[in-house]
Order: sequence, then C-alpha cells, then structure tokens
Amino acid sequence: MYGKMPYDSINQLCIGAVMIKQKKTKTARLEARLPRTVYALLQRAAEVEGRSLSDFVVSAAKEAAELTIAQRELMDLTFEDQDRFAAALLEPQPLSPALKRAAAAHDDLIEPS
Repeated sequence: MYGKMPYDSINQLCIGAVMIKQKKTKTARLEARLPRTVYALLQRAAEVEGRSLSDFVVSAAKEAAELTIAQRELMDLTFEDQDRFAAALLEPQPLSPALKRAAAAHDDLIEPS
C-alpha cells in the first residue's frame, strides 16, 4: 500500500504528523438466567425506548445500583435528630472508663503510622 494509512497496526490514529493513541473500551461480561416473562418484559421496555436489550438492561442495572448505593450512604435525620447529632459533635460526652482502657490497649498494640 502507498501513502499514509489512517490507522497503524497498534491501534493509533494518524492525523498529519501527530499520532493519537485510541483507548480501547474495556468491558466485562454479565450473564443471567431469568424467567421468559421477565425477558419479554425487558425486551418490550427496550423496544419502547428504542434501545437494544443490552443497552436497556445495562442502563437500568447501573441506575438501580447507583440508587441502592446512594440510599445506603446517606442518613436521613429528622430536625430533632440533626440537632442532637450536632450537639453531640460540638459538646461530646467525656470518655467512659471502658473506652479509656480500650484506647490505651490500642496504643499498646498498634504502632503509629
């Protein structure tokens, strides 16, 4: 072949004299067994949105995962609980004797980093 090739053999894009490395998309595979009724439901939902089944399932699963994690990472407190929490941070209770012993044992066992 003669002339400049737009791509070389190591997945780089040639633009003039500049070589740009293209990132390969890294993916993982997920397989699941599901009832035919669920499969049909997912397929119908994907069709309604004009997306492939894979795209719909990945998007829905990602959204569900993000929501699940967000719900577990946030604490919903009433105004009364918020006030008590803030007060405990601003004016902590004195350490109990058991907690003092535990702190001393920790200091004896664990080297500072």
